[in-house]
Order: sequence, then C-alpha cells, then structure tokens
Amino acid sequence: MAGVLEVKAGNYTVRGISVGGVYTSLQVPELDAVFDAGITLRSFAGTDNVFLSHGHADHLGGLIGLLGIRGMMSKPKPRVFMPKPVQEHLDQALEHMTKIQRYDLSVDGVGVEDGDEHQLKADLHVRAFKTHHPVPSVGYQFFRRVNKLKPEFRQLEGAEIGRRRKAGEQLFDQAEQLELAYATDTLLRVIDTHPSLLETRVLIMECSFLDERKELSASRAGCHIHLDELLERADEFNNEHLVLMHFSQIYKPEEVHQILERRLPKSLWERTHAFAPRRGAFF
Repeated sequence: MAGVLEVKAGNYTVRGISVGGVYTSLQVPELDAVFDAGITLRSFAGTDNVFLSHGHADHLGGLIGLLGIRGMMSKPKPRVFMPKPVQEHLDQALEHMTKIQRYDLSVDGVGVEDGDEHQLKADLHVRAFKTHHPVPSVGYQFFRRVNKLKPEFRQLEGAEIGRRRKAGEQLFDQAEQLELAYATDTLLRVIDTHPSLLETRVLIMECSFLDERKELSASRAGCHIHLDELLERADEFNNEHLVLMHFSQIYKPEEVHQILERRLPKSLWERTHAFAPRRGAFF
C-alpha cells in the first residue's frame, strides 16, 4: 500500500501507518510483532503475534480484514494480546463475524494486565504495562534475560570461570536487556509509572500534538502526549532510538519533521525518528 513508512531503529525495523484518531498499525518483523490493527495491511498478515493497545476503532478497526487475509492464506490463528477487559467483547465480536464468513475468524486471545509477562521465543519475553487512557489500555515492553558476570569475578580468565561454573559456584547475575517498547494513547506519566521505558533501547511512543494549535490542557483531557510536556523532560530519555508517532492530522507531514527538528534538543533529535512522510499528505 502506498504510504506505508519504514524506519530503521537500531536492530529493529518499524513499518506501517499511524495517524492520530484515524488508524495505527505498525510491524516490527524482527520481533514477529504487529502493534495495533487500525487498518488492514496485507503485508502484515503473515505476522503471528498481534499486540493491541486498546479497543478504539483507530487501533482495532482493521483486525477483521487482517484475519480474513490470514484465512485466505490458510494461516493458523494468530496470538492476539490485548487488555484483559477487551478480551471477552472481542471474542464475542469475532464469533458474530465468523457467522458471515466461510472460515473461522477466532484468535488465540491473551488478555493481559499491568506486569503480566509472556515468553515469545527461547530468549525473548514481553511484559505488559498500564498506559493512561479513558478506556482499558496497555503498552508492551520486549526484553531478553541475560546472565552477567558478577563484578567480583570479572578479572577471572575464561578457563577459571568455566571451572568454577562447573563446580556450581554462582558467578552470574540475571539481568534484563530491554529491547523495544510500544506506548500509545496515553498520558506522559506512563514514564513515571514505568520508568524503565526511558532505558529501553527502542521506544515507540505517541506524540499526538506538537505546538500551540492544540493546548496542553486539551491534549491531556484526551489522554494524549503533547510535545510541550515531553520537552520539559527531554533529558530523561536515555533510549538509543525514540520513534514518535500518532501525529494529529492538524499537522502536515513535512511540518512534523520541521517542528520536531526545531524544538527538540539536538541530542534527542539525533536519536529521534518522526513516523510521518517527509512530503505530501498523510496516508
């Protein structure tokens, strides 16, 4: 589909479409993950894990089409993560939609709450975290658990480490390697309730409003992030890459890049990807 964007953020590729209030659906193929399904993108149909942030139509409305394409491809049920209060209603909706289809549109649904963890691969886990929106909503943080040699043993040679490890000595601490997080349709206080977001290598986060065309109070009333408040805390973002998305249609795409480059501190702008076309209209 024309208009699908793709940005490279470290080891991860973020592709898809996001326009605040209209539709958002992003894919990170390296994680076999689709984030939200506000629009049906055929190229996303082969992805087996879908992570829904909440039930609003601009983040969920394209799911039926995505499932329909998977049905034509004879793909198995995808695993669909979602806020726990959404699961029952979505299951019922898909049951009704199945009755007017010629194949099953049900999913392997996983209702999640703040702090729930699931293993996706041998070395890859995902943790749900609460976001702050008028309806039940969550974000997702992907991480790997790795063993790190305790400081007091770091001077040892490899052979000695191996000998001690074989003897059962506890030489390692387990640590989390925070890879990527997705937070949309939320108040900025999500970085207070979940400060590890600021240390995650790649943070995909909404920033719906960018200047005086939307007052900060109005942005907060709708539970969205405004650039004004992000700027006040710009020095807290330690991410290697910050992907800002979900921009309002009150901005032209080229304005998004211009405003962010002008207003963000250089040290943060150099790590920021604006998920908007550089020219022309929004998708």
